[in-house]
Amino acid sequence: MQYDLLVIGSGGAGLSAAIEAKERGANVAIVSEVYPTRSQTAMAQGGINAALGNVEDDSTTLHAEDTLKSAQGLGDTQMIDRLCAQAPQSVEWLNRLGVPFSRLEDGKIAQRALGGASRKRACYCQDYSGLKIIHTLYDQILRLEIPLYSEYHLLELITQNDHIAGATFLDLKATQCHTLYAPRVILATGGYAGLYQPHTTNTRYSTGDGITQAYEAGATLSNLEFVQFHPTALKGSGILISESARGAGGKLINQNGEQFVDELAPRDKVAQAIKAQIDKGNEIFLDIRHLGEAFIDANLPQERNLAKIYAGVDPATDPIPIVPAAHYTMGGVALDQHLMSSIPGLFGAGECSDAGVHGANRLGGNSLLEIVTFGRDAAHFALDFEASTIQKNDDAKRSQEQIDRRFETTGDRPLYPDRNTLSHLLFSAVGISRNEADLTQALQTIHSLQSHLPEIGLFDKSRVYNTQLLDLLKYQNSLTLTRLITTAAKDRKESRGAHYRSDYPHKDEAFTHNTLITKEQG
Repeated sequence: MQYDLLVIGSGGAGLSAAIEAKERGANVAIVSEVYPTRSQTAMAQGGINAALGNVEDDSTTLHAEDTLKSAQGLGDTQMIDRLCAQAPQSVEWLNRLGVPFSRLEDGKIAQRALGGASRKRACYCQDYSGLKIIHTLYDQILRLEIPLYSEYHLLELITQNDHIAGATFLDLKATQCHTLYAPRVILATGGYAGLYQPHTTNTRYSTGDGITQAYEAGATLSNLEFVQFHPTALKGSGILISESARGAGGKLINQNGEQFVDELAPRDKVAQAIKAQIDKGNEIFLDIRHLGEAFIDANLPQERNLAKIYAGVDPATDPIPIVPAAHYTMGGVALDQHLMSSIPGLFGAGECSDAGVHGANRLGGNSLLEIVTFGRDAAHFALDFEASTIQKNDDAKRSQEQIDRRFETTGDRPLYPDRNTLSHLLFSAVGISRNEADLTQALQTIHSLQSHLPEIGLFDKSRVYNTQLLDLLKYQNSLTLTRLITTAAKDRKESRGAHYRSDYPHKDEAFTHNTLITKEQG
């Protein structure tokens, strides 16, 4: 099957791109490992930034200044200006599609402050912002009858004459390989914070498979060392407690009731302050009791329900026990100003990519903005890209033979202990705080785990929804990506934004550059 444009990923970036492409008359299809309503976008809670000025004076210039400040010297001024200038139009587009934004008494969209923002500019839907947005976008996909291949795992990006030509996927329902051809591909597969399981707010699917396959195909990656830890995840589960709770006036306290940080400082500063308290033996809580039960039920209903279910506390009467958790990844496939990677025809949008707008630390509320704004922009740039002729080969057959050989593997090494080792290694050595010794040891452990990969056997021989096979394929990708993340963190001998080195605790202007990684041929 061949399309004008192939969108890989069904979160907010992928759906926005597909809608825009379809409305331009393109023959477009979406391929995704999960259904849209299970994408990471559905878990975003706080809101989407736009300088509407509905609550207090604001401007796109102030929005850009806040974003550039948060980027810690690594933001692309032109891309940031573009993102912030288009923000009001992006929110209005969502509004026209039917996103049920919370409203002021005069009917205007309500806005609140998130961490690092100088104004109240996050437009929200109670604390279900991402969920409401993804459902609205999915409704449009169904209305426009855009083909959606769900539960398809990306195996390989196909290039011909150094141009993108499509991708090969594994249909998880039947363990069958399929190739979808297209001279233009938008990668919208999300980030890699899920590698930090269980110390993450992300699902187990958010392991950067799209980024890994782009690297394998020859694309340049950028800034992988910058992993944002959200300050407030439920202790014991990693479930996100939205920044909107702090934006509404929530306080961070220790077990003695002492406040120790500005709750609306940038996320890296707040997470580091919490970790310092935990390292002293303190327990940390988010306290929203003073906001009142009526306010909590009207504006933070999801936070109250999550705390009740997963922590056994009622935020209306008790502080919420929290810890920092890996939440968002600023690095990914490096993009130019047309949102294209170093592979002609391969574009990117959202968390799998680095378009220069987040730099060393993302501003709260800018992730939903980026996926909508640059998702739509990516579709425009992709469709303006001149298509090349594609030769259909036996790509699916070759991949199927590789998958079939997996079922013949006789190794007796179990997968899951090694996978758990990798996850805990990341959190301990490449987490909120890093140092040379830990990073060096981490690389040695990763190399050791890679050497044992051929010994891992596939004990489940089922050809229907074989979750062990999927876990094995993702683990293989994870080993590659984790090595790259750790190498980037080791090479950046300074502290900047979300990257903190205890042995190099200060910013060094010599490192005011992006970290670029490209796979050497051979």
